[in-house]
Amino acid sequence: MTEKHIVLEDVDLVVFYGINNANIQMIKALYPKLRIVARGNVIKVMGDEEEMCAFEENLTAIEQHCIKYNSLQEEDIIDIIKGKKTKKDSVEGVIVYSVHGKPIMARSENQQKLVEAYEGNDMIFAIGPAGSGKTYTSIALAVKALKNKEIRKIILSRPAVEAGEKLGFLPGDMKEKIDPYLQPLYDALEDMIPTGKLQEMMEQNIIQIAPLAFMRGRTLNDAVVILDEAQNTTTAQIKMFLTRMGLNTKMIITGDMTQIDLPPSVRSGLAEAVSILKGVEGISFIQMTQKDIVRHKLVTRIVEAYDRHDQETAALRKKKMQAAENPAVFTELRRMERELTTINVSNQNKKHIKNESIDSNQF
Repeated sequence: MTEKHIVLEDVDLVVFYGINNANIQMIKALYPKLRIVARGNVIKVMGDEEEMCAFEENLTAIEQHCIKYNSLQEEDIIDIIKGKKTKKDSVEGVIVYSVHGKPIMARSENQQKLVEAYEGNDMIFAIGPAGSGKTYTSIALAVKALKNKEIRKIILSRPAVEAGEKLGFLPGDMKEKIDPYLQPLYDALEDMIPTGKLQEMMEQNIIQIAPLAFMRGRTLNDAVVILDEAQNTTTAQIKMFLTRMGLNTKMIITGDMTQIDLPPSVRSGLAEAVSILKGVEGISFIQMTQKDIVRHKLVTRIVEAYDRHDQETAALRKKKMQAAENPAVFTELRRMERELTTINVSNQNKKHIKNESIDSNQF
C-alpha cells in the first residue's frame, strides 16, 4: 500500500471542502478503494498506486476548477472525474468569477475594447465617466492574470487627493490614514477573491495597495499595475509612475477628466500624458462614454445633465470672449440674456397667477 500527501496551495478551503465537508465526502465516495484523510490544506491518500495516480490527476483538476470559478458543486466533481466539461466551462467571455461564483465579464462595447486592448498592449489608458467599469474591469483582468500565474503580483495605486473637502488630521498609523482613499480598490478585490485568501495575499505582498507617493524608486516586474483616479495626478507624478514599469509588467491607467480635484492652477497629469503619448507603440487608449455606465440608471442621467451644463457654460464663455472683441456680438449677447430673463420672469408670473387661482378656488 502506497501513501501520498497532496497539498492544496491556492484554493479557498471553505469552498473546496463544501458545506459540512460535502465535497470531500463526495470525492471519498467516488474512490472507495482509497483511504482519504483531509486535514487543513493537506490530503493524505493511501491505497493502490495506479488508483492514486488517477485520483491525484482528478483532484488537481477539481482544485483548478475551484480556483478559477470560486465555487464547487457536487455535479462539478462528478463531471470532472468523468472527464466531461462542467456547466461553467461552456460559458464564454468571462474574465473571472466573483467569490459567489458569478461571472464577471465585459458589459459594454468599450469594456470589451479594454479587455482586447489588455491582450495586445502593455500599457492601457481607460478614460471615461464614473460608473463605466474602468477600475472594476481592470482589477478583474489583473486577478485573472494572477490566477493564471501569468504574473506574480498585483499593485494598485491612486493619488491621496480629497474630493473637494479638507478632512484634516486622520488618526491611526500610516495604513489607517491612507485606507479611506483606497477603499474602492478593496471593494473590487473583495468581490473577486475570498476574504481569507485576500488577506493572506496582502500579507505576503502578492497584492499591494499603496498611495502614489510610495512608488518613487521602485521597479515593478512580473506584475499588473493599476493607477486609479489618474486625473488627480500632477505631471511629475504620472511621469514618475509610468517609468516604474519593469519586465513582464502591464499597466492600466484609469481616470475621469470631469472629476479633477486638483487646485485650479495645477494641470492634470493624465490630460498631459494622453496628449504626449498618443501614437506611441504598445500604448492603447480606450475612451468610455455614458453608454458604458453600469451603475444605477440615474447615474447616466446625472452625467448627461452635467455634460450639457458644461457645454452650455463653455458656449456662453466663448461668446463673452468674442463679445469683448466685437461690439456687434456683445449687443447680440445682451439681447439674448434679456430675452432669457424675460422668459424666466414670465414663467414665474404664470406660476404665481396659477397658484393664486388655486388658493381662491379653495375658499
